[in-house]
Amino acid sequence: MNISVILPIESSKHKNFDSLFKSSITSITNQNLPDGEIEVVLVHSDEESLVSKIKSFDYSGLTVSFIENNKDTDFSTQVNLGITNATNEWVSILEFDDEYSNIWFKNVLKYTKSYPDFDGFLPIVVDTDEKGVFAGFTNEATFAANMNTEIGILTNEVLMNYQNFQSSGMVFKKKIFDSFGGFKKSMKLTFVYEFLLRITYNSARIMTIPRIGYRHSNMREGSIFWDYKYGNNQLTEDEVKFWIDSAKKEYYFKEDRNIKYEVVNV
Repeated sequence: MNISVILPIESSKHKNFDSLFKSSITSITNQNLPDGEIEVVLVHSDEESLVSKIKSFDYSGLTVSFIENNKDTDFSTQVNLGITNATNEWVSILEFDDEYSNIWFKNVLKYTKSYPDFDGFLPIVVDTDEKGVFAGFTNEATFAANMNTEIGILTNEVLMNYQNFQSSGMVFKKKIFDSFGGFKKSMKLTFVYEFLLRITYNSARIMTIPRIGYRHSNMREGSIFWDYKYGNNQLTEDEVKFWIDSAKKEYYFKEDRNIKYEVVNV
């Protein structure tokens, strides 16, 4: 099983960037897969300090491609660019402040052999705050019997009722991206949600593996979602609802369209 890990990094200005990035890379090298099975596609901005740090890092024998993106460095564009340049059948997204569990890829490999007709596998995600304190789980909703007739399977119907799913850590076939499109920049807060709606609508089969496979730093200061909740781009409840509703309308379309929030006076 050959996997390309897409690692998008916009900036190294986070106070703990060095240690967080090291932990992320270590979580890749700790995977129990044969040499040559994993490549890292590192998409980065042209920030001088960032380029210096990531290119001087010891990747312990990993195959690493460095892709400089000095135009649109938003998360969606970075991920799309990384997947486009990936050379393997399977891809996965890793954020620089997150980590894979050391058995995650091994578990995915077992499931691909047992369920060859599936296109992607979600981990149970452990959400933590910036200090590493447990905050909750994500992706476990696929095991709720009252939401899903197929336990553990992510369907379009499940997503219509429950939006909290995490795509980082997910291992999926690159052909999903090639066939159905990537993340939409216009979706802002709900680009992950819209992507999952679109691929499940277009017949992609996604399963949640009932194992903890990924640790996600939730609401890290300076992150997209932190900014929308606490930063300069805080969203009101009406705006959040707008972006959720927009995702439910836009997933029919493969191409990104210009979607803007507008206040409607009634």
